[in-house]
Amino acid sequence: MKLSELLSELTFYEELNAPIDNVEIKNVEMDSREVGDGDLFICIDGFTVDGHKFAEQAVQNGASAILAEKDVSVPVPTVKVANTSRALPIVAGKFFQYPTKKLPLIGVTGTNGKTTVTYLLESIFNQVSRKTGLIGTIQMKIGEDIHPVKNTTPDALFLQRTFKQMHDEKVEQAIMEVSSHALDLGRVHGCDFDIAVFTNISQDHLDYHRNMEDYLHAKSLLFSQLGNSFDEENKKYAVINLDDPHADFLIRSTAQQVVTYGCEHEAHVMAEEINLEVTRTEFTLKTPVGSVRINSRLVGTFNIYNMLAASAAAIAANVPLSEIKDALEKVKGVSGRFEPVEGNHDFAVIVDYAHTPDSLENVLQTIKGFAKQKVYVVVGCGGDRDKTKRPLMADVAMNYADHVIFTSDNPRTEDSGEILSDMTDGLEDNHYEVIEGRKEAINMAVKLADTDDIILIAGKGHETYQEIGGTRYDFDDRVEAKKAIDKKGTL
Repeated sequence: MKLSELLSELTFYEELNAPIDNVEIKNVEMDSREVGDGDLFICIDGFTVDGHKFAEQAVQNGASAILAEKDVSVPVPTVKVANTSRALPIVAGKFFQYPTKKLPLIGVTGTNGKTTVTYLLESIFNQVSRKTGLIGTIQMKIGEDIHPVKNTTPDALFLQRTFKQMHDEKVEQAIMEVSSHALDLGRVHGCDFDIAVFTNISQDHLDYHRNMEDYLHAKSLLFSQLGNSFDEENKKYAVINLDDPHADFLIRSTAQQVVTYGCEHEAHVMAEEINLEVTRTEFTLKTPVGSVRINSRLVGTFNIYNMLAASAAAIAANVPLSEIKDALEKVKGVSGRFEPVEGNHDFAVIVDYAHTPDSLENVLQTIKGFAKQKVYVVVGCGGDRDKTKRPLMADVAMNYADHVIFTSDNPRTEDSGEILSDMTDGLEDNHYEVIEGRKEAINMAVKLADTDDIILIAGKGHETYQEIGGTRYDFDDRVEAKKAIDKKGTL
């Protein structure tokens, strides 16, 4: 593509060094290490790295042009704009031919439940033989092909390139987790969402957002960006959890048709006649297109909400209710979400990603609902993140558990001891202990557990690493718990 054509969607830019008319662009990159011959390198001034410092390296690697917002001294045509972060999704969309205009796209946002809802949706669309593409916390999938991801929602260039790949590989439904960071930073600019799903809002990410109002506003952008006009051939929907206290704010944020779901308030999609058990959940799924009885292997009230969210979005996407039922009943679980650790033991060990006060409380409420004996909790808090939620997490654990073991999570660049002090300072009850090493903490919980006890290992879920001092080490709660169980069995 000619550089002049690629830049045609930008209203204002300045040409430097040389004319751009005859410059041919083979690819677009924002990482100088990935640049090849004939590429356009876009300089992004990020949180930790300023891409302008690597413009010269990009040219050495073959870049035929540079897009920048600061002055750079390079011997190739340079285009200067006011803000490269704003220009990036426009240029990327143009280069990859606006793939989400041709590809149905569902975005899921909220504090908790995003991953589970996206996986439920994947199962539902696969049930009706629609090839899916999934971008989430755990991984990216195109059909059955799995690829790793770095962020909950990657950058705009990655997204446009990936959606183009999905379209080329005949994906019929794309599904994506959308984080508040991504919405606030404009990473999803240029993504044409057809359905936006809201799960819930509770305290999280206040290390980034100024306050809860700012956090909620960021989430609302997904719904306002559905657009203000109506297209009979391309209807758009906002799927909202009506039981969340912030539902009305989200509803007022969008001009598009709203589909509500919930258990407590009269919504379009509801769960009634609920029966919660240790290994399964039953409820009647009531919808505008009929009612069916659901018998799911997903456990807990929070998973009922996840199933309602996925069902509401699927109904908006014209999936038959009978197929939704079949898909929900086939799902065994999601990696690291209320995942039992198998083994030869007479107590239960559950690993869950719960890393906010609300999600931890949801999981513990579920566990307390079927616990016969003691409940043990192994929990910590991540470093370089919202410090205000640390005592809240500790309070939740203490309120529900018979014994709490506070331990390290991903301390990152913070001192584990200081994080643990933030959690435990001020605790009045004494049914807890502090074991900084996470492996040792898990071992202790397993050692203490007796018949019919339940251990919850919270905070990391599907993660297979622990980040300490900026370095990632191999660590999987499920693996360590299984080792501890096997070791106990040999004593």
